[in-house]
Amino acid sequence: MNKRTKIALYVFLALSACLFIWRFQSNYARLMKEGETKTDTDLINVKVPDYQRMAAPAKTDYHLGGWGAGMVLSLVGLGLMVAHDVSGLVGGRALKVIYNDEGEGITSPDYEKAEEEWANGNFLEAIQLMRDYLKQNPREQHVALRIAEIYEKDLQNFLAAALEYEEVLKQKLPPERWGWAAIHLCNLYTGKLNQPDKAIALLQRIVTDYGRTAAAEKARKRLAQLEEEGIVPTATETAAAPAPSTSNLPPGFAPKKL
Repeated sequence: MNKRTKIALYVFLALSACLFIWRFQSNYARLMKEGETKTDTDLINVKVPDYQRMAAPAKTDYHLGGWGAGMVLSLVGLGLMVAHDVSGLVGGRALKVIYNDEGEGITSPDYEKAEEEWANGNFLEAIQLMRDYLKQNPREQHVALRIAEIYEKDLQNFLAAALEYEEVLKQKLPPERWGWAAIHLCNLYTGKLNQPDKAIALLQRIVTDYGRTAAAEKARKRLAQLEEEGIVPTATETAAAPAPSTSNLPPGFAPKKL
């Protein structure tokens, strides 16, 4: 969704919400006003109000259900858009903090320009700008992860996303960061790409090479789950077969012991 469309949708939902809220409140107030008990100033012959009649007003043109439903739907739509944009902004900032090896936020105008292109819906242009930035700043591997995220979530190109993650894993990263990037790649292998063999090999590598990390604990659980599903062979199935005999003797004859 480009920036203009998003702004137009925000304006439409906000105006719709205001309209529905106003109409609902005005009709509800009119209903309550017409349902009020009329006061009789005659203190001698006091009339008892007919509450049954007042409980069911004759007019039914208030349409509170329709105005209320429109109000709820417009507010829900507006809330979902705000939540999506806020989560994307917070997620991007968190990714910068986690994967910036220098421990500082990214304030480069070049990178911010790439994020602006992404916000405007120009995903391919944003990826190219991020690649250019990554060439000049190879240590900031969070940019490569951001490229993979755009391929996966925005462009739905899961193969390209997996290739980006594979390139990230070739870099020298802290164990925990490497492990979680590998876990994400495994999810692509077992999900969208349907390549369980690659996922199993990578999960086993996480356990073997980074066994003390939280990512390794996640990998162990995932391997156990795949084993229950029959995707990973059990220990008895993977037991090594006996090595073939190198003797030239006929079957049934054993080499002479020295």
